[in-house]
Amino acid sequence: MPAVVLYFQIHQPHRLRRYSVFDTCCDYFDAARNTEICRKVADKSYRPGLHLLLDQVRRHAGRFRLAFSITGTALEQLEDAAPDVVSLLQDLAATGCVEFLSETYHHSLAILRSKAEFDEQIDLHTRRIEHLFGQTPSVFRNTELIYCNDSARHISSIPGPDGLQRFAGQFAEGVDSLLEGRGTGRVFTPPGNLCGRGGHPYALLLRNHRLSDDVAFRFSNRGWREWPLTADKYARWLADAAGPVINLCMDFETFGEHQWADTGIFQFLTDLPQAFLATGTGAAFLTPSEAIAANIATATYDAPAPTSWADASRDLSPWLGNAMQVHALDEAFRLEARVKARVAEVATAGDDQSLALQILDQWRRLTTSDHFYYMSTKGAADGAVHAYFRPYESPYDAYITYMNVLEDFKRRVMA
Repeated sequence: MPAVVLYFQIHQPHRLRRYSVFDTCCDYFDAARNTEICRKVADKSYRPGLHLLLDQVRRHAGRFRLAFSITGTALEQLEDAAPDVVSLLQDLAATGCVEFLSETYHHSLAILRSKAEFDEQIDLHTRRIEHLFGQTPSVFRNTELIYCNDSARHISSIPGPDGLQRFAGQFAEGVDSLLEGRGTGRVFTPPGNLCGRGGHPYALLLRNHRLSDDVAFRFSNRGWREWPLTADKYARWLADAAGPVINLCMDFETFGEHQWADTGIFQFLTDLPQAFLATGTGAAFLTPSEAIAANIATATYDAPAPTSWADASRDLSPWLGNAMQVHALDEAFRLEARVKARVAEVATAGDDQSLALQILDQWRRLTTSDHFYYMSTKGAADGAVHAYFRPYESPYDAYITYMNVLEDFKRRVMA
């Protein structure tokens, strides 16, 4: 009987306002639009979903356990636009049944261009999670589950404040071609005998994309042969899955935003804990840390090239699949040294750091992966998903707006 490891991702980017080549205003982000979207998603998804989860955690007296990964950009906007949502997350943290994961504060692609910036964003995110939820994360979740052997070597070596390894393990996508016929239902480890926090092999929790996407993408599809998906049916699938762990990972916006309330998605989530716990005496929900502690990693998962959980390709093409995306990301990270030099210059001179820190924050917002996702020119099903999230008429509009902003930002930084 496998244990279920359930984690939800919450992320909201700082979307850019329409910015032409003639603009010179340093207010690059569409605050009104971002607030509107945050409040809408809070109404449709976050509030009802979190109330539901809090009720289920309390009802099952510690047997229903789960995790959240929440970006710093989402927390900033929620604190301003929907502070009661943050309070609900704090109530969940107080139950002792909810774990908060680590990730890059700005949901960035820093791991691909600057490991120093990557580490700094992890530190920023850790401090925010500690401040709001009283937890120091020990399990990592990279932006869009971007993962490879090289990144695992780096992440496993990051020290915590006590000098020990910061992380016991991390999540990654279970890519079929890399699993070579094996299932995702065990705790894996990267090649190279990497150690995590506690001295055990560095753990990889691989997302079961089929079972996760049955809920996230297929739940309301009346053409799917398994429609309608009930909690009892899904619980039986979970109980019959091979291995000691099942990692279910999905956007929390699945509930109420991507799958609307009238599909029955909230009732499904309400019924699922009891339905699964009733499948057998060994049925259990575990937090990621608990799953890692209970299962020493023995199987090796070898990912020489970067993978992700996005698009059918499960690679970096959602953000770096065309020349526009590559150019935009390269130009953004080309400014890193100058931006951080400005902050250091102000600190050394003893001047007011507010302007320099504003510039650093703006630059980091510009590294958020969503900006490059909007520039994708993919077609078919992948292209439809990109278009659903894109706040522009085309990927070319996304690129032009981004580069107009970046050019003005560069002018200010270099002044």
